[in-house]
Amino acid sequence: MIERRLRSHRLSAPAATIADAASHMLATQAQEFWGGRWALAARTKGDPTVRDVDAALDRGEIVRSWTMRGTIHAIPARDLMWVLGVTGERQHRAAAAAHRREGLDADQFRTAERAALDALAGGNRLTRKELFEVWERVGVSTAGQRGYHVLVALSVRALLCQGPVVPRESGPTREQFLVRTDEWVTDAASPADPTAEMFVRYIASHGPAGARDFAWWAGLPLGVARTAADAASARLSLVADVGDPQFVAAEPAPRPSPSASDVLALPPFEEYYLSYADRTIPCAPEFLSRIGPSMNGIVRPIILARGAIIGVWTHSVAVGRHGDAPIPELLAQGAASDAEVRAALERYRAFITA
Repeated sequence: MIERRLRSHRLSAPAATIADAASHMLATQAQEFWGGRWALAARTKGDPTVRDVDAALDRGEIVRSWTMRGTIHAIPARDLMWVLGVTGERQHRAAAAAHRREGLDADQFRTAERAALDALAGGNRLTRKELFEVWERVGVSTAGQRGYHVLVALSVRALLCQGPVVPRESGPTREQFLVRTDEWVTDAASPADPTAEMFVRYIASHGPAGARDFAWWAGLPLGVARTAADAASARLSLVADVGDPQFVAAEPAPRPSPSASDVLALPPFEEYYLSYADRTIPCAPEFLSRIGPSMNGIVRPIILARGAIIGVWTHSVAVGRHGDAPIPELLAQGAASDAEVRAALERYRAFITA
């Protein structure tokens, strides 16, 4: 299972381009902006840099939005709207209690929507701060968490998304411009059965996996996940039928690359670890609490050796510190050589300092 998952995740069989990696993964967890970009670069051939990922964002190939579970993912722009068609309404319902707490009602959302769409019309782009100022001018307070909740609500309705990067001197950018989805996304896909398509794409990028894994990843009820699996059955291969049936894509898995490293430094909230109901396949149970999610929801960056999680690492992307050497913290001693760990972390450092 480990070997096939490494191939499915494009960790042992890297994609040709950043855009290809994003398309293969469909949605890549990216609430840490630097981490989401590194997740795509780590799945791409050669030595792509943060500037390469930013170029794909600037070209409109990839966007970021709250695609599922109320969490930000990087996603091919053409797939954003149909994915939100599957997940958006559930996300909106899940946020209803928070909206009531913040005093956000239908009238305020309508006012914020009109103001945002008007301000962004004609290809305009705004930073989050600038958009919040627009809302303040029309009487929608962004105090506390109100602005955030308004932004998420409009994003899960596919009205806004995070597109091109905001330039930053002396370090990797930490922000994207907000744009109108209907203007920024020019070639939106529309699969015949979106939920089944989502299941197939999840299995292709995460399999072997099953309906329970997909339900967790997509934030959908288990019954919906099982129906999607049935609808997608012609495009899947069953590899295990004990407990929750496990599937891989019917199409051949990506071929492993001889140049792919056996030891990888992967970002926080890494898909290879987080995107399953059972995380003990790549991670020894005694290490789970060291990685997360912690009490504050953080999932730490991981070090992977031959498909198994052997450690975590830290690094700062602050100006003046992003060139510092990342610091490893090994959990399983002797599972990888010091040289292998250094090489894995150096690949990331070269990515972020380009």
